[in-house]
Amino acid sequence: MDQAILTCALTGVLTNPKQHPVPVTPAQMAAEARDAYNAGASIMHIHMRSQEEGMGHLPSWDPEVAERIVNAIRDACPGVIINLTTGVVGKDISGPLECIRRVKPEIAACNAGSLNYLKLKEDGNWAWPPMVFDNPVAKVQQFLDVMQACGTHPEFECFDVGIVRSVTMYLKNGMLKPDMGRAEYNLVMGVASGMPCDAELLALLPRYMAPDSVWQTTLIGRSDIWPVHQKTADLGGMLRTGLEDTFYLPDGTRAAGNGVLIEALATCAQRAGRTIANPSAARAILGLRAR
Repeated sequence: MDQAILTCALTGVLTNPKQHPVPVTPAQMAAEARDAYNAGASIMHIHMRSQEEGMGHLPSWDPEVAERIVNAIRDACPGVIINLTTGVVGKDISGPLECIRRVKPEIAACNAGSLNYLKLKEDGNWAWPPMVFDNPVAKVQQFLDVMQACGTHPEFECFDVGIVRSVTMYLKNGMLKPDMGRAEYNLVMGVASGMPCDAELLALLPRYMAPDSVWQTTLIGRSDIWPVHQKTADLGGMLRTGLEDTFYLPDGTRAAGNGVLIEALATCAQRAGRTIANPSAARAILGLRAR
């Protein structure tokens, strides 16, 4: 790929805005998105937070909140592509589905397989009670059905090698319909119980993907993630970062916001001899449905 699509993951799921500079309100989300857009991001990955006073560290599946945030970002960033989160534990997926139906994002994350979601403290105790991020095939299909009805392109999030291989089976099975765009894998690396953020592992993964697919990396960690971002750029993958994924710039300093993180990501692409895709080019690369 001569062009690199840059995605900004603006805020994430549970980060406490009282401890870290993550945006919560529509105005804050729009301002951070604008900085990232000006730095080259064509896609904004959106998580919604509770708008109640003092509750901004909690996620929200209120379609009204989703609509206010998405409208503010679209107003601030002409032509931007919205990528909506859908990740939820359990069988009740009514909240994410209602948000998709309300805002009709051009892209939505589609978590493509289950994972024991674990993390240890230095003393060996669990950082949180062990949990299963459950994404059985029937749940994936429910999301895909609503995405197709809403003209939304699925970005298959893969937390482990087996999930990458499962997506390839989904495609062969026909779960991705022809009008839903080009097959897209998002390789999530750095979750403690998933794929490590490892450049050598990354180089192996494209062989397990379907032909003519597009892929990107989501890299969770500190400044150690940046060599793997560079490897992504070198291998022809699409690039994502933002305050959801890291608070650290390549030199180890704390990022003041999303804009400087996207500037660093653009530098990775340029160092690999690639140009930055604008929103129009990103739509063409991904085969997004005309609106």
